[in-house]
Amino acid sequence: MPARQQWSKEVEFVLACVGNAVGLGNLWRFPYLCYDSGGGAFLIPYFIMLIVCGIPLLYMELAMGQYTRQGPVGALKKLCPFFQGAGMGTVMLSFLLCTYYNVILTWAMYYMFSVFTDPLPWSHCNNSWNSKMCWGDYSNSSIKPPNNSVSPSQEFYENHILQQTDGIEDQGSIIWQLALILLLSWVLVYLCLFKGVRWTGKAIYFIFCVVYFTAIFPYIIIITLLVKGLTLPGSEKGVEFFIKPRWELLKDPKVWVNAAAQNFNSIGIAFGSMVAFSSYNKRNNKILRDVLSICLLNSATSILAGFAIFSILGYIALNQGKEVSEVVSEGPGLVFIVYPEAFTSLNFPGSNILAFLFFFMLLCLAIDSQFASVEVVLTTLDDHFGVSLRRILKRKELVVLIVCAFAYLLGLPNITNGGIYFFKLIDTYSSGISLMLIAFFEVIAVAWGYGAHRLAKNIEEMTGSRPYLYFLICWFALSPLLISAIMIFNWIQYTPISYGDYEYPDWGIGIGWLLASLSLVCIPIGIVKAIWEAEGSNFFQVRSRLLVPNAISFFYTFFIVNHELILSQ
Repeated sequence: MPARQQWSKEVEFVLACVGNAVGLGNLWRFPYLCYDSGGGAFLIPYFIMLIVCGIPLLYMELAMGQYTRQGPVGALKKLCPFFQGAGMGTVMLSFLLCTYYNVILTWAMYYMFSVFTDPLPWSHCNNSWNSKMCWGDYSNSSIKPPNNSVSPSQEFYENHILQQTDGIEDQGSIIWQLALILLLSWVLVYLCLFKGVRWTGKAIYFIFCVVYFTAIFPYIIIITLLVKGLTLPGSEKGVEFFIKPRWELLKDPKVWVNAAAQNFNSIGIAFGSMVAFSSYNKRNNKILRDVLSICLLNSATSILAGFAIFSILGYIALNQGKEVSEVVSEGPGLVFIVYPEAFTSLNFPGSNILAFLFFFMLLCLAIDSQFASVEVVLTTLDDHFGVSLRRILKRKELVVLIVCAFAYLLGLPNITNGGIYFFKLIDTYSSGISLMLIAFFEVIAVAWGYGAHRLAKNIEEMTGSRPYLYFLICWFALSPLLISAIMIFNWIQYTPISYGDYEYPDWGIGIGWLLASLSLVCIPIGIVKAIWEAEGSNFFQVRSRLLVPNAISFFYTFFIVNHELILSQ
């Protein structure tokens, strides 16, 4: 096996992690979940989950990758062979994510190409796709739109881009314009990955240097929208709607599930991407500094985007004679309906240019997160089948090409006429329901199977400083307890998926559970594989090879080692 590649510069690793964490979810998922989960009250479970789970588990994943120099499967197999299937589950999660996440990038590119028409196609109701219910007269705010009217930006998204049907039962045909743009987006991903992590780092660094504002430009756009939005009538109602606490919703386990899922999805916990990226780090890279930078920047971006988008929603609601709750869109529609409408209703000078820059920003944010997911798959293939693949395919470029082509084909159901319903299905079940269970087994494997104290010693060997006692307590007890409690309450109050007013049929829900099982089934398969391959003539010998510490060392980890840490600190 050739020597493992490394990031040529530390800034490349940091940019890759920040690009993976700060993405489209900050612009649409967080504001919508905050609105739907208690407004300002949602920030309480969100920050609790960030402090107890998000930061400690990201610290754990970066340490795993940097110490083992393996992707998620190889890292867990080295640390705790019994739960190696949890690593495979993270790879499956990332692969499923990359098949539909690139669809969001496709929509952003479609909007970016559409801004070259004047006026903007979503600024009026004189297009072939507009219905009789379309209302887009923003010239006179004193004229109230008729009841049940629909904005031109919503019809552009639903009727023109998605060409949306009435349900998943009517999938229709593939929309060829989106199929071509989706192919182009996969070509961009391929060009960032085909030469390996060193080239990936150069690509990230190239984007950062040539388009220097990919790191700061999103904040310039968001702050511009926020400043402009706060000066508009009705903005205060939008902001109030965003942050006004609804304390009674804190009793709902769904709110806590949303808070955990937002942290995990945004930061990248249990998707394997952070483990894969850190496996290319230098041995002495300072882990905690990177963890805090990634998490704090991610949370600040989410809150800033929330204020920006809801200040605009307040103005749009006043302009349309509706309540704020009536103009809040679910899912990515919050980005692809509300923001485009803002460019036409806020009377920005040069709205076409600003719209182009905004969707270019979405493209930069999306592609960073996209190739992070694909890199997880490539790292796993290289770690475990690298020799065989090089013997058969000769070149790494062909491996990357096959993975990208396969993912492209699997993404085509998302760009049919009924593709948005499939998109919602796979997003909910693959990145929602199965995510928490994968994360639970991952932290159990490392903290209990391998031992939190062992990982702390490994970190000290690499960086010269031992993790604070707080992190050991989170790894060993707080994180798994909180995750398991959320999972139990979520399963007790499970309700079938819906998209707006549309209720999915039973067979559609069955497909969702099948998608969720693709990652969950990896755990028992990994257990069976570990037992089959384990050496030993009796149960105790096999167990000692699969679960490194025994039951006695669990108590030793929690009481003896932590007591020593307390005395030393």
